[in-house]
Amino acid sequence: MSREGQDTARSVPATAAAIVDLLNSRAHGITPAFPDTLESPQTAGKILRPFGQPEGQQPAPSLIAEVRDLRAALVDIVAASEPEGTAAGWAQITRWSSSITLRQVFAAPGEVGLQQIGGDPVIGGITIAVAELVADGTWRRIRACANETCAHAFYDTTRSRTQRWHSYEVCGNRNNVAAYRARHKARSTR
Repeated sequence: MSREGQDTARSVPATAAAIVDLLNSRAHGITPAFPDTLESPQTAGKILRPFGQPEGQQPAPSLIAEVRDLRAALVDIVAASEPEGTAAGWAQITRWSSSITLRQVFAAPGEVGLQQIGGDPVIGGITIAVAELVADGTWRRIRACANETCAHAFYDTTRSRTQRWHSYEVCGNRNNVAAYRARHKARSTR
């Protein structure tokens, strides 16, 4: 297997995959254009299930509105080009996390986890998922595609943590072709 193949063969943790799905539930992209899947309670339920939305129940419109605001803060954090640009987003995440009550659970020697005991279970599930990703260092692997017209969120599976596009075949290729054409045009106008 090639080195590139080894990098992309790494698996995406379930928690990270659920957060990436939540981030990509917003309307984004141009080709193809992805709709906001939180528009419909049916599709919203599917996106929110990993965070505690009960199977067979549709989320309330008020919950969907709150999740959209939380999602927007997470998108701002992921899309920020510099860590300094994430402060406002993290402050919003802190505000949402203050609406839930958690306790530490010591399951075994050397293991500690968080268990929600108050507040909305879905909002709690999202904030706990983000906290787990931040604590284990995998949050930094969640990125927005460098193609500004795309902005699709993805989990960087490369060993070097340098993946720039959600799909090299689509966005990476477009970027490289555009750069080539710009260089070629600049040379021909000299």
